[in-house]
Amino acid sequence: MDLQSLAIVLQAALSPNPAERKAAEDTLTKFQYTPQHLVRLLQIIVDGNCDLAVRQVASIHFKNFIAENWSPHDPDEQSKILPSDKDLVRQNILVFVAQVPALLRAQLGECLKTIIHADYPEQWPALLQWVTHNLQDQQVYAALFVLRILSRKYEFKSDEERTPIHHVVEETFPHLLNIFSRLVQIGNPSIEIAGLIKLICKIYWSSIYLEIPKKLYDPNVFDAWMVLFLNILERPVPLEGQPTDPELRKSWGWWKVKKWTAHILNRLYTRFGDLKLQNPESKAFAQHFQKNYAAKILECHLNLLNAVRVGGYLPERVANLSLQYLSNSLAKSTTYSLLQTRLDVVLFEIIFPLMCFNDDDQKLWEEDPHEYVRKGYDIIEDLYSSRTAAMDFVTELVRKRGKENLQKFILFIVEIFKRYEQAPIEIKPYRQKDGALLAIGTLCDKLKQTELYKSELEPMLVQHVFPEFTSPMGHIRAKAAWVAGQYAHINFSDPNNFRKALQSVVAGMRDPELPVRVDSVFALRSFVEACTDLGEIRPILPQLLDEFFKLMNEVENEDLVFTLETIVDKFGEEMAPYAVGLCQNLAATFWKCMNTEADDEADDPGALAAVGCLRAISTILESVSKLPHLFAHVEPTLLPIMRRMLTTDGQEVFEEVLEIASYMTFFSPTISMDMWSLWPLLMEALAEWAIDFFSNILVPLDNYISRSTVHYLTCKEPDYQQSLWNMLSNIMNDKNLEDNDIDPAPKLIAVVLQNCRGQVDQWVEPYIRITVERLHRTERPFLKCLLMQVVSLSSIIILSFSTLFFFDNACIVVQIADALYYNPSLTLNILQKLGVATEIFNLWFQMLQQTKKNGARVNFKRENDKKICCLGLTSLLSLSADQLPLEALERVFKATLDLLVAYKDQLTAEKEAPEDDDDGDDDDMNDSLQTDDDDYDDDDEDGDEANSSRLQKLGAQERVFRSTDDYDDESDDDFSDDEDLQSPIDDVDPFILFVDTVKVMQASDPTRFQNLSQTLDFRYQALANGVAQHADQRRAVIEKEKLEKASVAS
Repeated sequence: MDLQSLAIVLQAALSPNPAERKAAEDTLTKFQYTPQHLVRLLQIIVDGNCDLAVRQVASIHFKNFIAENWSPHDPDEQSKILPSDKDLVRQNILVFVAQVPALLRAQLGECLKTIIHADYPEQWPALLQWVTHNLQDQQVYAALFVLRILSRKYEFKSDEERTPIHHVVEETFPHLLNIFSRLVQIGNPSIEIAGLIKLICKIYWSSIYLEIPKKLYDPNVFDAWMVLFLNILERPVPLEGQPTDPELRKSWGWWKVKKWTAHILNRLYTRFGDLKLQNPESKAFAQHFQKNYAAKILECHLNLLNAVRVGGYLPERVANLSLQYLSNSLAKSTTYSLLQTRLDVVLFEIIFPLMCFNDDDQKLWEEDPHEYVRKGYDIIEDLYSSRTAAMDFVTELVRKRGKENLQKFILFIVEIFKRYEQAPIEIKPYRQKDGALLAIGTLCDKLKQTELYKSELEPMLVQHVFPEFTSPMGHIRAKAAWVAGQYAHINFSDPNNFRKALQSVVAGMRDPELPVRVDSVFALRSFVEACTDLGEIRPILPQLLDEFFKLMNEVENEDLVFTLETIVDKFGEEMAPYAVGLCQNLAATFWKCMNTEADDEADDPGALAAVGCLRAISTILESVSKLPHLFAHVEPTLLPIMRRMLTTDGQEVFEEVLEIASYMTFFSPTISMDMWSLWPLLMEALAEWAIDFFSNILVPLDNYISRSTVHYLTCKEPDYQQSLWNMLSNIMNDKNLEDNDIDPAPKLIAVVLQNCRGQVDQWVEPYIRITVERLHRTERPFLKCLLMQVVSLSSIIILSFSTLFFFDNACIVVQIADALYYNPSLTLNILQKLGVATEIFNLWFQMLQQTKKNGARVNFKRENDKKICCLGLTSLLSLSADQLPLEALERVFKATLDLLVAYKDQLTAEKEAPEDDDDGDDDDMNDSLQTDDDDYDDDDEDGDEANSSRLQKLGAQERVFRSTDDYDDESDDDFSDDEDLQSPIDDVDPFILFVDTVKVMQASDPTRFQNLSQTLDFRYQALANGVAQHADQRRAVIEKEKLEKASVAS
């Protein structure tokens, strides 16, 4: 398609007529892979004579095509863009990127980002030369624009991946420094100058974010940069040209420059200015920075913050960064000594005013209370808020320098309380009282730990906080509720004070002002947690739940759901009458949140609230787990959520939905056909995109097979056995998957073998085959010592898997043990047919015998490991003499005795060990959001960085189902947190099975038994007698337990 025809098609793509628009889009799709098409799109984008709307459409198609096709997703796939077209695009995009309008430049910038990330330096070595040349020529802006994208590629790279950026810095930073210096010296600079300086700052930021390049360690070079940064930080922002609109003003170019400069200096101070750094070069740099710049930067920040004192303008983000620097300065003696001389001014005339309710708060409260609530509970907003930074400063001050400052600050707050109390109602300093309440709440932890104030907290609350529940000012009522919640856990000497506060918080849930209602719900959670007498809440529980759902229908806030979770968790089975209604309301709220999220931005609070709704549903299901009949009543409500969210639509909530599915398949009296309809969705998800959730998906799959075995075995439409095989064989044969990715696969095979014994003979060979095949492909070097004698051909066989029962190298052998227990003769024949019988058994016995220096076992540490191995080994004893010769029989017999003794010792130790409520196994996902690393900005890429208890049985499943990443190979502990798992082997006692198997051998083949007995030395004879005695004891205990159960049942 020629240039003119392409322009006509692009124009048609803008047509209001859907048919014309669709035809144009189809034409573009048809010709997108033809030679020169990409080049012609670029020609239209840069053609100043072409209609801007057409150019914009061309830029969007250009950007999307490059994003999708510039680098093939599969390394073996051939690029759909001709090398000659790529060359033309690379040459011309650089020339025109600065010449097109900003609207188009943003699209070309995204294209450059894709191309640079894919091609530099290997396929585009000339890029750096072009940038360096143009930094010295007339296209300075274009060079800076491209260099910013190039430097950002390496912003989060570390170690050897950063090598190219060192070369970039060597070549470009001398020119950057010269440009920066000339720009700073311009008198009455234009806003365009601010844009250039901002680009230089962003380039510097990306280049030093994780590591300072060697060139900048040179004191002369670093000092030259610091002189310029300090100049920018301390010079006043031009008054002329500042927008009057607050939103535009904070984003104005010169304030952006100020913010990026503060950002860089804070980063240098916090990451590279620490004298405790061990690297000599880094330590020398830190000393140089502390000596020459730390105090100067502090001085600049204090001057900036002075605007707060005198009523001047300072953008929220700049104030936040300045306060961060002040907070970090408290720990350093040199900077603190400078700060100390002005601390009263800083604390009482800058920090405290920032903590007070202000005009902007009042406007937002009145005009958009929903937005007021959102901002108040949004952690991202907190990261960039000057008020939050002020609170953090106070917290750090009393933590690091509390001895000389805590009492002084408290006396200041008390004085405000007194002035407020004494003032007539019409002139009460409400905003100062709001700030004082915020300060008291902020210092809660410190005050509760300080002897001087402990006894005064209750009187303070009674005199200065609780009366404000009835304040005429809504923001004071809200703050009173929040402070009350902060102190709900203190020991009230008068229970009536706790009771009255609780009643006031509950009443606040019906306040006419939305923020008061939300803060009251937030505070209620603390009161419910602290409440020792649930009789205080029980009578009002129905009304409380009604208020909750009224509020949840009005505002999407995850903290509301947290409070509901706390109530459900606290009342447990007492929530049964409300369970169905709660699930229905939470489901309705979930759908509302999901619909809101689809309409709005991705970071909408509805997303967090949706996750909270699902967590609350899980908490409710847990609370009524002993009332299984309720699950059938909630299933119709929850099934649509599970069906929809177990597809790609639910990737953001997949884990939470899987937990609900796990509860529904575990605690329901039976698994309904509707619940079985989820099985194909789980198989599809695993096959296409959900391999990272395999361990979570495993739980419901286990439940389906173990709790509805007959349906699993007999249903042919769909064929669950075949679909499971398809999934497992694909995953275990996938060479692109790491061993950790497929950890749950052997566990699923074990589930089938244990639950379907004698009914899936046709699957034993395929499952053993893929297990052994994967064993031969693993690449875990630390297991080489176990496999030195099983080298076959030129491949090193390294045992790898971890099932959910069994960690690391024990897995495959335990898998074989499962198969042996399933059918020893069949399994042995299959292993011999595959030619791996000797290899597997040698490996197994090797692992059974391997110990550490302290005598502890290296493998099979968990109780379940040992039990499975005992059952598998014992099953071998039932084989005939031609299948198991005397030498092998002796080896198996001794290994079984050793393992049974170890299993008995572990069970005894477990019973004698003190109970520990903290399992210490919860995996925390810490999204470390550091305000000095993030940038909350409206620029094109300024956003640079930015549980309730579970039921014991499912908790055990979850822990056992973790990947091997959580397993410490060096630990000597014998793990025993899997005994709550349920499987058919739970009722099989390995000691009794061993003794009964030996008795059968003795009766059926006395000669063979006699020969075996003669091979046993005194130690093994003693062990055998001990196991026999223990088996008799176990038999008596089991019989007694059966009689007791029968008695209870009758």
